[in-house]
Amino acid sequence: MTVAIDVDKLMGLVYKAVDEVGATLNAALVVMGDRLGFYQALADQGPATPAELAERTSTDEHYTREWLNAQAAGGYVEYDPGTGRYTLPPEQTVALTDPSSPAYLPGFFQIALGTVHHTTETIEAARSGAGVGWHEHTSDVHVGCERFFRPSYNANLLPSWLPALDGVVEKLERGATVADIGCGHGASTILMAGAFPRSTFVGSDYHAGSIDTARQRAAEAGVADRASFEVAAADRFSGSGYDLVTTFDALHDMGDPVGAARHVREALAPDGTWMLVEPMAGDRVEDNLNPVGRAYYGFSTLLCTPASLSQPVGLALGTQAGPARIRDVTKAAGFTRFRTVAETPFNLVFEVRP
Repeated sequence: MTVAIDVDKLMGLVYKAVDEVGATLNAALVVMGDRLGFYQALADQGPATPAELAERTSTDEHYTREWLNAQAAGGYVEYDPGTGRYTLPPEQTVALTDPSSPAYLPGFFQIALGTVHHTTETIEAARSGAGVGWHEHTSDVHVGCERFFRPSYNANLLPSWLPALDGVVEKLERGATVADIGCGHGASTILMAGAFPRSTFVGSDYHAGSIDTARQRAAEAGVADRASFEVAAADRFSGSGYDLVTTFDALHDMGDPVGAARHVREALAPDGTWMLVEPMAGDRVEDNLNPVGRAYYGFSTLLCTPASLSQPVGLALGTQAGPARIRDVTKAAGFTRFRTVAETPFNLVFEVRP
């Protein structure tokens, strides 16, 4: 049958594709601007011509010219035709140069760029049903992940997430034992250790390279006396009788989240708490058809689901699992209490109790 084509809709799709190709390339351009110090130089020293930016950053003017024009076309910098200079507006200055801001973005672009780096391997994995492990990705994935999530943890973990848990802050202030599962580079572990000097913390992750970085970061932060780290899968971390177990943006990446949850249940003290932080998601597909859901479904396809499938069981919850599926995991592991205690545009925080 011949199907009539709406030419306006077709061209709308073409123009949308042009915009998205530009956005895809911009992920690399933002990482480039971050690493070469372009954003920082514009923030610190004000508007610049391509020649001036090249001089400030000891780079080649040909590259700064094309980079600045691409950034101006995308709305990341502003161009003044009268002076030939490019300005980094104050909002972009916060988002692109201030690591203490919860709106800090370079890590988001860095993990995206690292994720698409292995697209060829992911395509082959999709044919066979195999996985691509977290450890198989470039450092941009590992470093970008920390840089993306750390500002949110810094902004929310101490002032709102932990206080939302029943009696947990009081325990930490008196002196508690804490296990941080899937800790990566240890940003969450070190943040808690710095705030609660009477408590002890053990971070664990199956990725040995991340644990090496976490140990170094703990020493630099002066908390190595109370924050230690071990290489261990989520269902085999050491210790028992923990007052608090935390898992930040990691459960959906695990091959056997039920097994991991069961181990958490066994490792908790009878009155202990599991704080489970997962990506913002609704329970229905239609709940997640929005910009945040789109980004997370993208990461789920190219990073998180392959990571889960690379491990035993390979349940592949997906980045947009949603509260109901997460609750089912905890219930299957023997937990009886589950409630949402906090949320941000990017995360949901659950309190899970025996």
